[in-house]
Amino acid sequence: MLDLVVIGGGVNGTGIARDAAMRGLSTMLVERKDFAAGSSGANSGMIHGGLRYLLYDRKVTELSCLDSGYIQRIAPHLLFRIPFILPVVPRREGQAPGLFEQSFLYGAECYFEEYDRYQPLKNGKQHTRLTDEEMRAIEPGIVEGTAGALTMDEYGIDPFRLCALNARSAERHGAVIKNHFEVARMLRSVDRIEGVELRGVRGGGREEVRARAVFNAGGPWAPKIAALAGVEVKIRPGKGVHVTLDRRLSNYAIVCKAIDGRDVFVMPHEDSSIIGTTDDDYYGDPDDLSIHDDEVKYLLDAVARTFPAVRQARILRAWAGIRPTVFDYGPLEDRLSRDHRIYDHEVDGAAGFFSIVGGKLASFRAMSEEAVDLVCRKLGKGRPCATHVVPLPGGEAEAPEASMLARANDIPVFAAARLAYRHGGEAGKVLALAEERPELRAQACACEGVLLAELAFSLRNEFADSLTDLRRRCRLGMGVCQGTRCATPAAALWSRERAATHEAALGELESLLDERWKGHRPVLAGEALAQAELLQNAFFTTGALPCR
Repeated sequence: MLDLVVIGGGVNGTGIARDAAMRGLSTMLVERKDFAAGSSGANSGMIHGGLRYLLYDRKVTELSCLDSGYIQRIAPHLLFRIPFILPVVPRREGQAPGLFEQSFLYGAECYFEEYDRYQPLKNGKQHTRLTDEEMRAIEPGIVEGTAGALTMDEYGIDPFRLCALNARSAERHGAVIKNHFEVARMLRSVDRIEGVELRGVRGGGREEVRARAVFNAGGPWAPKIAALAGVEVKIRPGKGVHVTLDRRLSNYAIVCKAIDGRDVFVMPHEDSSIIGTTDDDYYGDPDDLSIHDDEVKYLLDAVARTFPAVRQARILRAWAGIRPTVFDYGPLEDRLSRDHRIYDHEVDGAAGFFSIVGGKLASFRAMSEEAVDLVCRKLGKGRPCATHVVPLPGGEAEAPEASMLARANDIPVFAAARLAYRHGGEAGKVLALAEERPELRAQACACEGVLLAELAFSLRNEFADSLTDLRRRCRLGMGVCQGTRCATPAAALWSRERAATHEAALGELESLLDERWKGHRPVLAGEALAQAELLQNAFFTTGALPCR
């Protein structure tokens, strides 16, 4: 019998599994789709301190800043600094800044001064105040005639890699990892949950797993999972839409005002730009999430008013996720607390069953620690938490310098830099696969610098089982070509690694294209439409895939 089964492979689930395994609990992690396939992979990709929560949720800000510092310590290769600019634009276009704008700037600076108190926790820089001229010298793409601007900085991260590395670390410490398995039912006695029955999503049949504790970290699916145990977990789901652009428009993130007064942003993320985000109550099925034209236009119009250069870029895709926010009746969506709740369902007649909802990516490690503290108290075993000091895979050693890595392995410098970012100190281990098969040094995806060796490494070591999994692990098909050039060689590699048939490889290829289509569909206009047509022709005409 296991000590703990964790349901859900998002950042909370993988974080809990890692923490529990490191404390000596026999642990299993179960994920239905793939790691970070839900909310954890559909956020803004920031380990940020929570500036906007400072006014009404100070605890969230402090916890986020504190955990940001810890995450920088355990995954130094995976984080990158994002400087933010907050321009104060006149309320009416063409109007000079007036008393309102000047007052707002002074008030905002007082707010930022309070946020500065938390900067040492996350190795952040103090805010600065800029005149309109100083701001435009830094970023000339911002509209002229502002009242000035304030700056701050946050950190970006690849959330897909973060979750995969948590899962790998959990396995290193003895956890059993079940990717692409779903919980078919709970094993229950009269008043206790005693385990789960699992069903393989990609084959593998069914199995019963007995455990002393079961933790529900299902995010938006937490209510459905709780229902299997006969208990109720309420959340207030919030839908957030983002848009990805085909280029890095600026080296700064720019905060903009939407038509309804909400703050949205355009920010650099690796070699692209992200615009985000909407915040709307969501009443639908989290497995059936769609994006509407007006949501995309809302974001673009908000940014264009402050940063007109956004119109020069091509939209690659739109994507959406569900925030599993703690239930609260009354507040507007973007005023909901980003705090979290952990439930012990013994009070509901389901001893041994626990749930976690809410929270933020930036504070996942602290939330996981709190969750495992509760489990350890209930089970009467477990060592102290060490997830804040033990590095994640790739964080144990310094990432190699890109030019040296490129020369030593005869690969492009860009590909070497991206490999070092995603894998840190393990970059050499990835390239070691090419010692016996030199062809693995070739790039599968020139847009994102993805080598065939990296795809093979993920298939062998990172619980990836499909091309769509590789999209998350390695950014396959996430560059400007959106899979036009890289999907076919990746399918060929997948076929060889899995000893699969030609028909199975074609099926994987179609699944990847279907997944990409979900992001293309809401933005089909102009150059985005032309790119989608090129992609379709490449595979359904030249590639002779069966038309649907």
